[in-house]
Amino acid sequence: MNTIDDTSPPDQIPPMHVLLLNQAFYPDVVATAQHGKDLADELIRRGHRVTAVASRSIYGKSGAVLAKNEDLQVPGAPPGAHPIRIRRVGASIFGKAGYAARIADFAFFYLLAFTKVISTDRPDVVVSFTTPPFIGLVGIVNRWLRGSKAVYWVMDLYPDLPVACGVMKPASLSTRFFERVNRFILKHSDLSVVLGRCMRDRVLDKGTPASHVRMIPIWSDITGMDPIAPADNPVRASMGIPPTDVVVMYSGNFGIGHDAQTLCRSMTTLQKEPGLRFEFVGGGKRRGEVEKYIKEHSLPNVRWHDYAPREKLGPSLAAGDIHLISLKEGVEGIMVPSKLMGIMAVGRPSIFIGNPTSEVARVLLETRSGLVVREGDDAALTAAIRQLAADPNLRQRMGDNARRALHGQYDADTACDSWITLLEEVVGDKGQPATNDAPAAAAGR
Repeated sequence: MNTIDDTSPPDQIPPMHVLLLNQAFYPDVVATAQHGKDLADELIRRGHRVTAVASRSIYGKSGAVLAKNEDLQVPGAPPGAHPIRIRRVGASIFGKAGYAARIADFAFFYLLAFTKVISTDRPDVVVSFTTPPFIGLVGIVNRWLRGSKAVYWVMDLYPDLPVACGVMKPASLSTRFFERVNRFILKHSDLSVVLGRCMRDRVLDKGTPASHVRMIPIWSDITGMDPIAPADNPVRASMGIPPTDVVVMYSGNFGIGHDAQTLCRSMTTLQKEPGLRFEFVGGGKRRGEVEKYIKEHSLPNVRWHDYAPREKLGPSLAAGDIHLISLKEGVEGIMVPSKLMGIMAVGRPSIFIGNPTSEVARVLLETRSGLVVREGDDAALTAAIRQLAADPNLRQRMGDNARRALHGQYDADTACDSWITLLEEVVGDKGQPATNDAPAAAAGR
């Protein structure tokens, strides 16, 4: 238990020990790893302690390539501040070879992560992400055994995502079982943090008490995220893109929750459009599908590049003049693409392909920073691309709107401040956990 310093102001709680539990963490570049690192950095700068329990593998790749233990100093931390203690376990043995292989990897990570969480210094609060699915159970069991608070950071909803994408049947035994597991985590966590309004609605529809749900949006670290002109962009130059060409970019993960066919058909229509090119940066389960389509249709103005390292993310995003964001209809609220905030940070407009009720569509329309088309309507997507490609003044206005809207709402400083306030409130609540569900044997701990 932490000892309270009697000299502290009455409204200030002592330094917290926060444990972040997620399969991916620094130096991984996937969105959950980056958000976790941003939050950890800010917690350290505020005088708290952070332990991150993660995998030794880079997300989606096989093998253990990262050190078991790493103590990471945080730039700008006060003198004497603790480093981020990264404790890594296991490895991804099979990568993304198939669903059975991924389940095996997840099971291996559950076991090792649980052992690591239980054996580390007692945290005041465990923040569990959703990779792998249902890892929030570890946070809840740790609370039963050690009295730590449990916060569930809902990045995705399972089994909702595989059901919406046709991977699992809605009424199958496995779906019903995993739905019960997810509702159990939502109900028994001290708080669940969702990414947007559509996700909040889904979580509430599962019977989660409204008092247990908070919304903190996804964000972008604006450091190094600047609206660089095409002629001055080193990443664009390294791609061999003439400054006068208009680049339509898809950056980040292209997974099962994203619509590929609408975009592919539009690229076919626009393959001979003068001065227009498509650049993909990233990866994901649908990368092979899209690359196969590009090859089969001999599209001359489309290329694919690997993920940009985080230190080059700003110039990489700024290399695009128009950005595409995709989400299969029916997936809104199950996941919220995080790429939007980085695009807004570099002052570029976006076209969203998906349901207009999704959080991404709402943000684009509310901030007047992009356009929205429905899945399957490749004619509308083609028209939207042509409209923005032909009107640099419209692109500039939308990009300026996006950058203005980011500050004070979707930037890392604002979102991390909301997170730290939330965690301090949870840890500062010395009463019973939000749900009095601890086994009797653990009640006195």
